[in-house]
Amino acid sequence: MIEKHNFAALRLRGKINNRIAFIFLLTIFTFQFLDVHAVQRFPMPEFETGYVHPETLQPTARSEMMAIVDVLVLALALCVVTWLVLKKRSRTGVFWASVLSLAYFGFYRQGCICSIGAIQNVTLALFDNSYVLPLTVIGFFVLPLIFTLFFGRTFCAGVCPFGVMQDLVSFKPQKLGPRLNTVLGLIPYIYLGLAIVYAATRTDFIICRYDPFVGIFRFDASFGMFIFAVTLLASGIFIARPYCRFLCPYGVLLNWISRFSWKHITITPSNCIQCRLCEESCPYDAIDMPVTDKNPESRTVTIRKLILICFLVPFFTILGGWTGSKMHETLACVNGKVRLSKALLLPVHKTDPPESIEITAFRSSGKPLAQLFSEASLILRHFYIAAWIMGCFLGLVFGITLASRMITTYRTDYIPNKGACFSCTRCVDFCPVDRNGDPILKP
Repeated sequence: MIEKHNFAALRLRGKINNRIAFIFLLTIFTFQFLDVHAVQRFPMPEFETGYVHPETLQPTARSEMMAIVDVLVLALALCVVTWLVLKKRSRTGVFWASVLSLAYFGFYRQGCICSIGAIQNVTLALFDNSYVLPLTVIGFFVLPLIFTLFFGRTFCAGVCPFGVMQDLVSFKPQKLGPRLNTVLGLIPYIYLGLAIVYAATRTDFIICRYDPFVGIFRFDASFGMFIFAVTLLASGIFIARPYCRFLCPYGVLLNWISRFSWKHITITPSNCIQCRLCEESCPYDAIDMPVTDKNPESRTVTIRKLILICFLVPFFTILGGWTGSKMHETLACVNGKVRLSKALLLPVHKTDPPESIEITAFRSSGKPLAQLFSEASLILRHFYIAAWIMGCFLGLVFGITLASRMITTYRTDYIPNKGACFSCTRCVDFCPVDRNGDPILKP
């Protein structure tokens, strides 16, 4: 019976994978012929890069209306996917919902509605009173977090177009192992820290600047970003959702909040019968295996571990802060004013290349050098404080990660890791138990 169910589940996966290429190509082909002119609904701060944002061709009133519609569609999509995940436990339903989300949020709205990029808008609004944060941005930032707190990462399961793009190409996902997952899983924390630092100092929106998928959604990606996106999608064939797992800064927040979710997807709808069919079902290594071999440690060993953990976490926190402070000048060089002030301080030689456009523009503006240096000095001080905080944050994360490796949690069932699980419902198709706890008979 179990073998038959296993075969049926695998056959279902095969049918879904056979649809992937057709749906993906059909979606791209269809939206090439739609009028999908993008509008700037999330105001971008002026970062003195010399770039002038083009004026939208659509009236402001329609832009605001469409932004509200987008928030409503997001709320509806979250409700539908959450219902499919927790109530229906349907992988097929989640798959088709994710295709529709990709069509709307990805190709139709061209990826410019982004909960991931909203991190920067919210950060800038917190540190700059002159920046007005639209309610629609707040909606896109907060709604997925609220749903995650109550129901787990259903936003990742079938609403986020970035995740769906990678899910569609995940043909032969391979497991990476816990150690490699842990090491690579630290990268999103670094990305999140840098994004907050640069947004808080009004330097840049690096999440938007280096977004790998928006260029594909708009069919206007630069060569470098196109190669980046293709590399991610190509690696996604064998490493499921590489951007979501090892780059996405918004995923860090979802990971934290999902750990405290009120109701989360379970592999089995009732009691686990230890059939082990779900062991290889998760391509994200997000299933915690049973640990039943209890070997109680002596009181001395437990105390030593506790003392070591209490030492490691503060040590790495302070070390991270100190390391970050030493890198503040390097980080600040991304800022236009700091970079310009350093260029003006360099001695001029006859063999030097012609002055850059930024230097020429500054000299023609008539602005005093002393004022520029004063502003650059203030920005450097802000970067010093921000680098300290970011370093402490990363050190704390590293210390807690290291400490968690020293703690063994005993469990008897196969359960999703609440933080890492994307609620994709792949594992539920492998479970041969119904809601009453009885094995499901397959012909």
